[in-house]
Amino acid sequence: MQFIDQAEIEVEAGKGGDGIVAFRREKYVPAGGPSGGNGGKGGSIYFRADENLQTLLDFRYNHKFKAENGGRGGPNNRTGANGKDLIIEVPCGTVVYDAQTGDLLGDLVEPGQTLLIAAGGKGGLGNQHFLSNRNRAPEYALPGLPGEVKQLRLELKLLAEVGIIGLPNAGKSTLISALSAARPKIADYPFTTLVPNLGVVRKPTGDGTVFADIPGLIEGASQGTGLGHDFLRHIERTRVLLHLIDATSDDVIRDYNTIQQELQAYGRGLAERSQVLALNKIDAVDRESVDLEALATQLNHLSHAPVFLISGVTGAGLEPMLQEIWRILDQLNPAEEVEILG
Repeated sequence: MQFIDQAEIEVEAGKGGDGIVAFRREKYVPAGGPSGGNGGKGGSIYFRADENLQTLLDFRYNHKFKAENGGRGGPNNRTGANGKDLIIEVPCGTVVYDAQTGDLLGDLVEPGQTLLIAAGGKGGLGNQHFLSNRNRAPEYALPGLPGEVKQLRLELKLLAEVGIIGLPNAGKSTLISALSAARPKIADYPFTTLVPNLGVVRKPTGDGTVFADIPGLIEGASQGTGLGHDFLRHIERTRVLLHLIDATSDDVIRDYNTIQQELQAYGRGLAERSQVLALNKIDAVDRESVDLEALATQLNHLSHAPVFLISGVTGAGLEPMLQEIWRILDQLNPAEEVEILG
């Protein structure tokens, strides 16, 4: 399935039905009076979050959505039928903006959550509505009002508690495949991961925690360089960041600083998010020439975050790292969680 996390669409709610001009024509009723009914209300458009959807692909080729118009009023004071509402399913984590003003219209997080996007037009009044002592036979009615028309920008922000970040080839895809049933593409060249991958990692209690493998960030990602700019939004909702660093790199400290600078530049509180650091690929490091413990200590002093020596290939060090992640997640209070999700 193609992963699409941005889309622009147009929505148009239904027009209200017209009111009509009609008069009663009944035998033995010499002054029947006006009987034109009101028009029906136009259909409104709603978004509804669906946990079974993972992408905005449906909006790549279908850009315009229109709800049903209201029915015209009828004689004998009959009101026209209301237009049918249009409910559009979107993935959980979809953020809706007004494309023209940039205003945030809503954020659909919970499965089944609905959001009114465009209200249907009100039905026009029939001539029976204008009957008065001064006008016993009104010969006019009102047309239905148009429904709202909006240009929308949709952004999908993945719902994951733990975001795995790091430079290209840090081993993020290998790690998520070792921790979960996710099977992302893995190769020995940068930018193997072109889309975020989600994997569910089981806690000792049996509960599942969603990890997101975010495509590799590079210097300048927060300004749109490389792949990172498009995917930094996917870690906005995460509660913990797992920063993976390639232990075979020529300059581990430089790699660490590069990612931290991009988080700081992107803003939205990412740099202040709880982090766990992991020096990955320790199975490929020559221990005689590289002092991994000294590197871990240096990173700990820089970050004030726990640092683990791991190997996504052999599984070394994964269990202590996970235990620390579970501990941090358990410590985060509900208020912090609401702030992150918002």
